[in-house]
Amino acid sequence: MNLDLVDRLLSGDRRAAAQLVTLMEDGGPPARAAIAALYPHTGRAHIVGVTGSPGTGKSTLVYELAKEFRSRGKTVGIIAVDPTSPFSGGALLGDRIRMQKLSTDEGIFIRSMASRGQLGGLARATGDAIKVLDAFGSDLVMVETVGAGQSEVEIARAAHTVIVVDAPGLGDDIQAIKAGLFEIADIFVVNKADRDGAERTYLTMQMMLDMGEGNCGRDWRPPLLKTIALQGEGAAVLADAVERHLAHLEGSGQLFVRKKSLAEDELRRILGQELLDRLMERVWAKEWDSLTQGIADRTIDPYTAADTLLKAFLGGVALEGTAEGEDHDPR
Repeated sequence: MNLDLVDRLLSGDRRAAAQLVTLMEDGGPPARAAIAALYPHTGRAHIVGVTGSPGTGKSTLVYELAKEFRSRGKTVGIIAVDPTSPFSGGALLGDRIRMQKLSTDEGIFIRSMASRGQLGGLARATGDAIKVLDAFGSDLVMVETVGAGQSEVEIARAAHTVIVVDAPGLGDDIQAIKAGLFEIADIFVVNKADRDGAERTYLTMQMMLDMGEGNCGRDWRPPLLKTIALQGEGAAVLADAVERHLAHLEGSGQLFVRKKSLAEDELRRILGQELLDRLMERVWAKEWDSLTQGIADRTIDPYTAADTLLKAFLGGVALEGTAEGEDHDPR
């Protein structure tokens, strides 16, 4: 069934694309099998991350940027990572509602995904959803994050080009700097540039870029742009900057370096999760409770407790604690 979905995806079936993204959110063996089948058809899309603090107008900017790229003949996939509903666990769908005007365009595919509490505003399945839209034939896949302050640097693990959006009136002119976003940004945008304080925000960011230029060790200076997304102003200039950055990555050989770095990071994260899951399958509830209680009582430190679990796991020894057949999942 999943392989049939992949075949339909590769033939341009939008319904299959939606079903496969849902499959990625559910995870498990079916999702892995689908990824294995579609993976040879990935690697062609330009992955663009759009991040920044809440209230900067990221959704409207993505909306305008998608329209601009469509006018240039590009197909666009959009993944809007929404805050998770505390009641249903699903995405609140605010971004998709705002972007619904684009849904009638066959060259644009939009999907909201729940962050499900993941740091950085990225769902665990986001990377796999990107692969689905890549294999679907999107020239660009734009990923808009929740907007979770200092954790927004997570987007750098998923994108070739990272756009950091700021706006005046958020109470802190150097919010992006404090969030560590200057280190991961390829393009800076001051949105809502018609508001009071926009010039101050722009000049502050310009100053920080000037100060950090000699120490960043990069051969690409991130451009600093102004946009008024609600009025559609600046989208063309931003699209030009995105295309210039891709050309720079390709011309300098950095695109291959970045793709390899992203692949290594993804492999490490998957391996770490797999090892943790398998270790947890072998930890008896009684042993887990004993170790966590010991940490709480200060009779054992967390590192020693972790080392105890790792030694038992790597030595192939099932930790004792309950009789055979008893549920031993501590989670």
